[in-house]
Amino acid sequence: MTNKPYDARTDLEKCQSQWWKLTGLHNREEWSAALVRAATAAEIACNFAIRTEFASQGNLRTDVVDKLLHDANGIQGKIDRLLGPLVKGTGKESAVSGLKSLVKEINEARNDIVHRGEFSDEDPATKTIETARRFVEGLVRLYDPHFALQDQKKRPTEDKRASHSFQPGTP
Repeated sequence: MTNKPYDARTDLEKCQSQWWKLTGLHNREEWSAALVRAATAAEIACNFAIRTEFASQGNLRTDVVDKLLHDANGIQGKIDRLLGPLVKGTGKESAVSGLKSLVKEINEARNDIVHRGEFSDEDPATKTIETARRFVEGLVRLYDPHFALQDQKKRPTEDKRASHSFQPGTP
C-alpha cells in the first residue's frame, strides 16, 4: 500500500487502505473484522462523495464539512441527511437512490458486530463485503469513473486457510 500516514491520506486512499486490510483479514478467517472494515470503507466512500458535492456546489470550509460529516451519525445518516439532499434534482439522484438499498444491509451487519457483540461467519461476511464493494465502487464511480478497489493478493500457504482466500466478485 502506502507509507503515507493515515491522517494524511485522501478519502479514496483511506477507502483503499480499509479494503486492503479487509482482504487480509478475510484471508485469515477474521470474518467479523473484515466485515467491519468493509462497512468503514463504504462510509469513507460516502465521505468522499459528500466532500466532492460540497466542493462543486459551494464554498464551505473543510472544518464545516467535517463537522457535518461527524454529526450525520454514520453511513445511513450521511446518505439520508447529506448526500441525498446534495444530489436531489441532479443526474446522480437516481444512482444514489439505488445505492441506498445496499446501505441497510451493510449497516445492519456492521451494527450486529460493533453494537451487539455478534460474530459473523464466512458466508454472511463475504456477502456483505461484496455488497460493500458494489456500494463503494458504484458511488465513487459517479465521481471517478475508473475507480476500482484493489484486493491483496493471496499469499501461498500450506495451512488450511489457503482454501478460504477472499475471491472478489465482479463489480
